[in-house]
Amino acid sequence: MKIEIMDAAAVRRALTRIAHEIIERNRGGENLGLVGIRTRGIHLADRLARKIKDIEKIDCPVGRLDIAFYRDDIAINPHPKVEATDIPFDVNGKDIVLCDDVLFTGRTIRAAMDAVIDYGRPKTIQLAIMIDRGHRELPIRADFVGKNLPTSIKESVKVHLIEEDGFDNAEMTPKG
Repeated sequence: MKIEIMDAAAVRRALTRIAHEIIERNRGGENLGLVGIRTRGIHLADRLARKIKDIEKIDCPVGRLDIAFYRDDIAINPHPKVEATDIPFDVNGKDIVLCDDVLFTGRTIRAAMDAVIDYGRPKTIQLAIMIDRGHRELPIRADFVGKNLPTSIKESVKVHLIEEDGFDNAEMTPKG
């Protein structure tokens, strides 16, 4: 049984709020670089960049990150699907905002931070997440959260985005 935890309007409102929080925390958007983690994080980064442009009237650069070879479970999946990483701006000295859909164990974010640091030395790395569902295995927390959702380990959370799925929402389902 699927339970909708965010509808399209809630996703839109959360992204608007997150964009304002990013701007406020960074005293504007002049030094920002957004980096979306494949796949849905890329779309969230693109949307946040558009919202920041609407608010601040500046173009915030956006990168796309594939973390396949940075994961700590590569031995379990030795043939991961790899897509291109494209960070078309200098990360040195920038305030980088990593964007992803669901924060769970923290391992994806750890891998993403390693990947970004291979491109240079950012001033800061911040994290924007649509859903924080808990169950961290690493000491990682989100700076900007669309929705905190306490879950059971026996539940699954999925964010749907129009660019990938044809609609926007977030759902929780029992595993199995």
